[in-house]
Amino acid sequence: MPNADVRFPAEWEPQAAVLIAWPHAGTDWAARLGEVEETYIALVAAITRFQPVVVCVPDDDVETYADLRLRSNRVDPAQVRFVQVDYDDTWLRDSGPITLRAGDGFRLLDFRFTAWGGKFDAGRDDRLVERLHAQGLFRDAARERIDFALEGGAIETDGAGTLLTTWHCLHARHPGLTREDLGARLAGWLHQQRVLWLEHGALEGDDTDAHIDTLARFAPDDAIVFQACDDAADAHYADLKAMADEIAALRTRDGRPYRLFPLPWARPVIDEGRRLAASYANFLIVNGAVLMPAYGDPADAAAAAVLAQAFPGREIVPVPCRPLIWQNGSLHCITMQLPEGLV
Repeated sequence: MPNADVRFPAEWEPQAAVLIAWPHAGTDWAARLGEVEETYIALVAAITRFQPVVVCVPDDDVETYADLRLRSNRVDPAQVRFVQVDYDDTWLRDSGPITLRAGDGFRLLDFRFTAWGGKFDAGRDDRLVERLHAQGLFRDAARERIDFALEGGAIETDGAGTLLTTWHCLHARHPGLTREDLGARLAGWLHQQRVLWLEHGALEGDDTDAHIDTLARFAPDDAIVFQACDDAADAHYADLKAMADEIAALRTRDGRPYRLFPLPWARPVIDEGRRLAASYANFLIVNGAVLMPAYGDPADAAAAAVLAQAFPGREIVPVPCRPLIWQNGSLHCITMQLPEGLV
């Protein structure tokens, strides 16, 4: 049974900072570094309006450069903290720490990061949490290494004991385990009372094997925000319709349907003949706001309106994310929130 003194907080709970890693020429962003830097600058500018940001950099040169770029774009330097650490790539949602509240302190779960099932090199990313912890970034939080492949983008919690995930992703990482085995392990490590599985939902241009944070997200007061598709001619239509039906059939712990907020569907984004995954579900919640991935599409405004309904009282801040989806992820994928008191 889950320990009542240990809890996996929801993303909308108070935060100390957001953790990111700066893109540089040694990462896979090299071919389009200028474009993606503009997104990172816009992201840091948006976050620092509401709370601090911790920026991982590999060395002094990248730190000096990133600091200069941010200052020249009027980002408040008092809200930015740099930390030097080696990393392969910048998808900190998946290589960063999963933080549990444990009484008056914290427990950092450091799962194995395999670059989405061994698709890329990930040796340095797999040691990211260990190295940041060794530097004292997380104060006196206890770090727990877990020899099990799991990415932060694959799981979503309501902060009250319910976990949402996709069978496709977890089965792809651990084909030898049953749903019951996987659910029991997740519930145990993450101190959840139950695990809800989605069978449907996948986006072209997503190489994570259907991470939940591109598909469906919890919102306060028993709500789920999810990526819908209203274009019957689109290749995603049938699968996302099936996913929407699955979500509608889910029930809260007291047996009620969830309040549902379907997000609009952006027009296809084709890049060098390849369709990219432009999901509005990949938003980031910070203190007092929701940062929304924007793609320069007419549906951007409609997506902001939906998020405003799902998160009343929070400002909805669009962040241009079209450069990010070239590398198969979006806004939530490059960030990891750090709960209040952790740093």
